[in-house]
Amino acid sequence: MQKSTRISDFLTNIQTSDGYRGQIVHIQHLPPREPVYRDPVTPISPTIRNALESMGITSLYSHQAEAIDLISGGRNTAIVTSTASGKTICYNIPVLEALLDDPEATALFLFPTKALAQDQLRVLGHFCSADPALMDLVRAGTYDGDTPRETRRKLRNNANVILTNPDMLHQGILPYHSRWSRFFGRLRYVVIDEMHTYRGIFGSNVANVLRRLRRILNHYGVDPTLVLCSATIANPGELAEALLGDACAVVSDDGSPRGPKMFVLWNPNFIDSHRMERKSSNVEAHSLMVGLIEAGIQTITFTKARVVAELILRYVRDALSRRNPHLVKKVSAYRAGYLPEERRQIEKALFSGELLGVASTNALELGIDVGSLDASIIVGFPGTIASTWQQAGRAGRKTDEALVVFIGYNDPIDQYLMRYPDYFFGQSPENAVIDPANPYILAGHLSCAAFELPMSEEDETIFGSLTKPVLTVLEDVKRVKTIDDRTYWATTEFPAAGVGLRTISDDTFTIVDATAAEKVIGNVDAISAPELVYPQGIYIHDGHTYQVRDLDLEGKVAYVERKEVDYYTQPILESSIRVKNEKKDGARGDLLVFFGDATVSWKTTSFKKIKFYSLDSIGYGSVDIPTQHLETVALWMYPDAEIVSLIRKKGMNPIEGLVGLKNVLINILPLFVMCDRQDIGGLVESSNVGKPAIFLYDRYKGGLGFCEKAYDLLPRIMEGVLQVIEECPCESGCPSCVGLPVLRPPQHQDPDPGHGYPIPDKETAKLLVRRILERA
Repeated sequence: MQKSTRISDFLTNIQTSDGYRGQIVHIQHLPPREPVYRDPVTPISPTIRNALESMGITSLYSHQAEAIDLISGGRNTAIVTSTASGKTICYNIPVLEALLDDPEATALFLFPTKALAQDQLRVLGHFCSADPALMDLVRAGTYDGDTPRETRRKLRNNANVILTNPDMLHQGILPYHSRWSRFFGRLRYVVIDEMHTYRGIFGSNVANVLRRLRRILNHYGVDPTLVLCSATIANPGELAEALLGDACAVVSDDGSPRGPKMFVLWNPNFIDSHRMERKSSNVEAHSLMVGLIEAGIQTITFTKARVVAELILRYVRDALSRRNPHLVKKVSAYRAGYLPEERRQIEKALFSGELLGVASTNALELGIDVGSLDASIIVGFPGTIASTWQQAGRAGRKTDEALVVFIGYNDPIDQYLMRYPDYFFGQSPENAVIDPANPYILAGHLSCAAFELPMSEEDETIFGSLTKPVLTVLEDVKRVKTIDDRTYWATTEFPAAGVGLRTISDDTFTIVDATAAEKVIGNVDAISAPELVYPQGIYIHDGHTYQVRDLDLEGKVAYVERKEVDYYTQPILESSIRVKNEKKDGARGDLLVFFGDATVSWKTTSFKKIKFYSLDSIGYGSVDIPTQHLETVALWMYPDAEIVSLIRKKGMNPIEGLVGLKNVLINILPLFVMCDRQDIGGLVESSNVGKPAIFLYDRYKGGLGFCEKAYDLLPRIMEGVLQVIEECPCESGCPSCVGLPVLRPPQHQDPDPGHGYPIPDKETAKLLVRRILERA
């Protein structure tokens, strides 16, 4: 039976089954797309043509031909096409042609994660294995934190293709560029994959790392062609040029084929007479996944948290063990925290078809090559339209029919999307925003650049107009010293060690099974550990339940032991913000506004035991672990008593207006202060000023100037807020205006038992903002 028939039959069987109660609220039929082939103008050598033909590739898609011509012609190029459209071939062919032309030429590939670099090394190896000449020619390897010291030396001295990540380039390669003189001196291509992940703070840092790389390459007299690959975003050309600091062509006319795809919105039924509680979304997901696997339809289920991926795996295995025991081993989970070798085995089994199903976090949203699957189940809105389509794109094998099922949680945002499917399918992916010239970020990278090579006036063309003022500040604090118009690093410190590219912690906790000769079964980053492996909590790994015996904070080890229980645990978090001082204050009409230093704190105080399947709460436990702190800067504001009284007289709730205003502020701040939405935290609380107030803070140690810039631009920002609210066509509030932002969300909580945060009243927020602007 053809796959397209099986998928259509599966949906028909679901809709005619006894358990179906109208959960399908919408089906969007996405039409197929015919392939468009074209030969590149650039000649392709017989060696590479033979390799392509041995892999079954006899023609190139039009976007591949366009990209090959641009790249081979020396044009910086961003390739922005769909998942599984063959973007890798776009850069592998020019790179291999360059190596055939000059075996001593080199290429540098950058990936946001070590796992992706390993995956793409396998892809390159597979390409080269198709022709003995390429096998002899290409000397490739991954160079990252897991690479042994002796292997690193061999790669520096002999490799012509290096695959690494921005963190290693920043701390382990650029500061020691003299060791790389052979490699850098012959560099022809730099490939930057998964460009869409380089946004916000991370993207702004990576943009400066790339500027430092270009500066080092200038020193060695080379000017390589830069190639970027990306999933669909709203502004690929703008992001590419901001990352590179240089012009960049964009290839976006996708010539790859796409089979028909059915995109189903599935809303679990109410289970109570008051129509407040819905059936578990996780249980619904597992039922669909079991049915798809039993029909031989290879399926990936995307979840919003690690615990949900493990729950769905457990539920699926339980069902299959009763109904089709031979299929139990054909399903797995995939998430951060698994050991690298486990993840490689899962990727290989998924690619080969040995696995029929995988429950994954967004770890498989990135372009790790696991082949194209038949169905994708998305449990809960991932948070952005771009991520939703990226996850949906994992389903679809060229011309075969594919299925995507988006299952809503019982929270306001998911339910809004269930009620208004036209809103969801009419939204375009979000913009990716970076600000390489942010002086806080720039200061760190100019320090690194001065360490790498003395700086001169010419460097302003690379780092921008703020280069000289920032270097002056660094000289005032004796970090650098200028002699004869050249600026040198002036301390014994290693500056790259003090500049983190990401907002997450580099520290990791090891998770050890104390009942199995202290076998390491996983890991977790230091910030997440108190939310995932707190004492007496249940940790789920590969569908099995473990109880946490001890969390050694000094040794960074969590000791767990196998324990078969019929429940899982959910951390209960307590978070707060404390103002330390006021650096700026003023009034904007009826709004009192402040800026200063603040401490954001959060900790796991207790946990709830939740029964598998039913979600019944069966008890609580207390947790005694230290509070985590973020020392940062904040902007806070509250309306005066007159406007609060006015709102109350109209029968409205002032707090709803403040929450709505806070949500819109977070949504539009990136347009004014050049950050990503995830770079800003926010809440409404009363403990600091004795009345409800909006607090916004930089989600980065010490702050990066976002909230300070927002303080200065607040009147303009408020005009933008009012425009967003007034121009939104919804009646009472939606994710596009006063809804959506939930900042500092629990990273490891199952959304299923909760109900999210209600969408605040649009009219109250509108009245509040209008009054503020009228009186300003």
